[in-house]
Amino acid sequence: MNTRHRLIIVMVFSLLLFPLILFAGGSKESKKMAVQPTRDSQALLPPGYMEGEWEKPEDGTLRTQLSDMQYNVTQHEGTEPAYDNEFWDNHEEGLYVDIVSGEPLFSSKDKYDSRTGWPSFTQPLADGNIVEVTDASYGMVRTEVRSYYGDSHLGHVFPDGPEPTGLRYCINSASLRFIPVDALKQEGYGAYLSLFKEFVTADGKLHLRKELPDWRSMYAAADTRLAVFAGGCFWGVEAVFEQLQGVLSVESGYAGGDAQDATYHAVSSGVTGHAESVRIIYDPTQIGYETLLKVFFTVAHDPTQLNYQGPDQGRQYRSAIFYTDETQRTAALEYIGRLEKTKLYPESIVTELSSLEAFYPAENYHQDFLRRNLNHSYITYWDIPKLMELQEKYPELLAVNH
Repeated sequence: MNTRHRLIIVMVFSLLLFPLILFAGGSKESKKMAVQPTRDSQALLPPGYMEGEWEKPEDGTLRTQLSDMQYNVTQHEGTEPAYDNEFWDNHEEGLYVDIVSGEPLFSSKDKYDSRTGWPSFTQPLADGNIVEVTDASYGMVRTEVRSYYGDSHLGHVFPDGPEPTGLRYCINSASLRFIPVDALKQEGYGAYLSLFKEFVTADGKLHLRKELPDWRSMYAAADTRLAVFAGGCFWGVEAVFEQLQGVLSVESGYAGGDAQDATYHAVSSGVTGHAESVRIIYDPTQIGYETLLKVFFTVAHDPTQLNYQGPDQGRQYRSAIFYTDETQRTAALEYIGRLEKTKLYPESIVTELSSLEAFYPAENYHQDFLRRNLNHSYITYWDIPKLMELQEKYPELLAVNH
């Protein structure tokens, strides 16, 4: 056989063998998804998250911190034995976090017995903390799931789970660390305690007003009044004011900056001048501006926090009132003066007063966010307590159509 024939045979053999090698080895196309809330998603940074909090350690550190099984599963897409792993039959309430980075991934509330021998969940805590990757290894095509920050191999997701999602997140115990409810605060995950308790009022229920009617069909614009407040993340502030009798409309948006910067992405930079705000349309015959001020200062936010509210840092989360006329400005100044005189707050009130130049509605997925995402971890920890306080402190102000 001459050299030319041998070369042809080698080339043909290589062409036949290459797809087999590629298929056997697997094909992974991983790209970190954008963490952005949408109408059908809870893809958000969890409450209390600080930049750089959840990071993947160097490989040398991982080798010393993880067991051989944990390292093989998280770093080399290994699979632990079914029914012979730590959490497949764990029924305790708590949080499952990435063994590598510590980022929260799953809740026991979403765990169920899939009879597969591995921990199974119907959904993650937040879609944005899970990255889906096409996995063509072992002669099949599956959807691998990895952690967003730690880039750990977790397992796979299959479309054969129970309601409400119809999904089965089949996860390796070796990828997880379990934190019981009683240890969440001590371990630094106190923000998630609200996932495991019921919020109740005197009659055992959390009341939410039904969706507000279209006020334009009921009122002439001249018979309504406008108020704009900024008190941190607009989700909770919007929900608080929606509960009040006489409030006709509440819309989340941006105030204090220019039109070209009125997007969530731009405002999140903290340098646009905008503040996350709510625009309130109300019937002055049913509720007055001073009552709105009372709810704003005593329930909707903490006016002593300078350029932040709770876990949210930056000028976009400042405490501010955007008055529409001198009457509102005077009323706000007088109310703040009374608060300071009575020393309701031990710290100074830092609420800014500015003339309203323009209000820009936020993206649709921000509107009425709380009502559509009641089980979101941010909502349950930071905003549901505000509604509870409103119901307990000012029941006489609540709308009658619960």
